[in-house]
Amino acid sequence: MNDGIRVTKTTSPKPKPKDSTLAFGTEFTDHMFLMDYRDDKGWYDARIGPYGPLTLDPATAVLHYAQSMFEGLKAFRGTDGEIRLFRPDKHVQRLNNTAKRLCIPAIDPEVVLESWTTLVDLDRDWVPRAVGTSLYVRPTIIASEPFLGVRPSKSYLYFVILSPVGAYYAEGMNPVKILVDAKYVRAVPGGLGEAKASANYAASLYPQEDAKHGGFTQVLYLDGVHRKYIEEVGTMNLMLRIGDEVITPPLAGSILPGVTRDSVLALLREWGIPASERQVSIDEIVEAAGKGTLEEVFGTGTAAVISPVGELFYKDQHIVVNEGRIGELTQRLYDAIVAVQYGTAPDTRGWTVVV
Repeated sequence: MNDGIRVTKTTSPKPKPKDSTLAFGTEFTDHMFLMDYRDDKGWYDARIGPYGPLTLDPATAVLHYAQSMFEGLKAFRGTDGEIRLFRPDKHVQRLNNTAKRLCIPAIDPEVVLESWTTLVDLDRDWVPRAVGTSLYVRPTIIASEPFLGVRPSKSYLYFVILSPVGAYYAEGMNPVKILVDAKYVRAVPGGLGEAKASANYAASLYPQEDAKHGGFTQVLYLDGVHRKYIEEVGTMNLMLRIGDEVITPPLAGSILPGVTRDSVLALLREWGIPASERQVSIDEIVEAAGKGTLEEVFGTGTAAVISPVGELFYKDQHIVVNEGRIGELTQRLYDAIVAVQYGTAPDTRGWTVVV
């Protein structure tokens, strides 16, 4: 346990859920990490205490101006009993990149990592054991100054909570149906799309509910300028295999730089599979489907890892992918990443940190 983090243990531990009953984001562990910021002090008072409510003044800036951000990563209990965080360095980097975009002071990367490892270690008994389950780590930063006025806050609260989770989608590894949305836009270059800002997710709620009522799991957004190039799904980056080439939209300011996306691209290049980060239009996808060269479509993200897509729906066109089955490459990528996460394959890339 780090001496720089003040720890107060709960006196009322909660019963732990069974692995078989885990959903996503509905159960929370016994403890949480907190740290404050003030302009005149910097980041200070790193502490862990019992999980519980936050007290906010009605004028707190985050409630009025949405200066709020978060990250998401997972801790896995391996078959060897070790607990591993997957690529935490990339999540630390993205956290501070998002903070910069939102005028939130950066946090020392070592302090961020210690906040995660120390909290996970304290609540390590909450890390589930079944393959497919994990402990979700949710770091969050909010503007905490009570004031009304459009400017960056002068104080912030950084906190971390943990949640034992099962599959993100009810379908699990079964292919999902996705609506290609020609009406709503997620982000544009110069906006918040490349940051993990809470506001991005608020903006996605209406189109997501609209898609859900139509029987779709998620929404695939088109670019906000031309309305023809695919960007990302509300909770995942998207990849397509057309012929022998894997294609994913480039990081051009409107797409979140996904850690799983980066991991998949690294694996593809190691395996000698052509992988391109380029614009791909929905018309190109429709044409490839018509020619029979649209081999696979899958999403990548921390929550779902790899999520196969069995159908895209665009302007009354049902584009069925691989007869609605999981593609061979999709399965291979999922197996490779999961093996590293659970320690059943050697971590030759330094992707994991043992807690």
